[in-house]
Amino acid sequence: MPKPSKREDLLVSAMETFHARGFHGTGIKEIADAAGAPKGSFYNHFSSKEECAIEALRLFGAERRLDMLADTTSPPLERIRRHFEFLRDETVDRDFTRGCMFGNFATGVVDHSEEIRSAVADSLQTWSGALAVALTEARRDGAVRADLDPDSTARFLVNTWEGTLIEARATKSAAAFDTFFSMVFEVVLR
Repeated sequence: MPKPSKREDLLVSAMETFHARGFHGTGIKEIADAAGAPKGSFYNHFSSKEECAIEALRLFGAERRLDMLADTTSPPLERIRRHFEFLRDETVDRDFTRGCMFGNFATGVVDHSEEIRSAVADSLQTWSGALAVALTEARRDGAVRADLDPDSTARFLVNTWEGTLIEARATKSAAAFDTFFSMVFEVVLR
């Protein structure tokens, strides 16, 4: 009987470890140890730490709950708010540590790896694309002004969120989130 693959365990471990310690603060042995796998098994599933990081970014993206943005059973602005509330609550529950892996990698790795830079850019584009779809619905429904550009606004929201996370982590306070929600939902998307 063949041994079960450790790939999924390694990938989950990698995502958690990269998210907590950053790309440069994470070693292959740490990933393997956290997955309960021998270090050598890492290379049975990933050709490099970079390849593993790119897969970990994809897994992280899958956990960002973009499905909330596409759930047409509620109004688009409500979906957008719930999405960002989910992300806020996740950060608060982690005592303002970790932040967003996309932003963490963007500030710490992309200058040194074209493959990771491209994966981060793709991840941010996927996220802003999902927001843009919801914003397009909100514009169509009259929930936001008719001249609002969904694509630019979506990118603005993602960029604003990433800056909000920086302040929340630096101050260990939810005050930055309060500002984000009031500015986004009472001014920008009013």
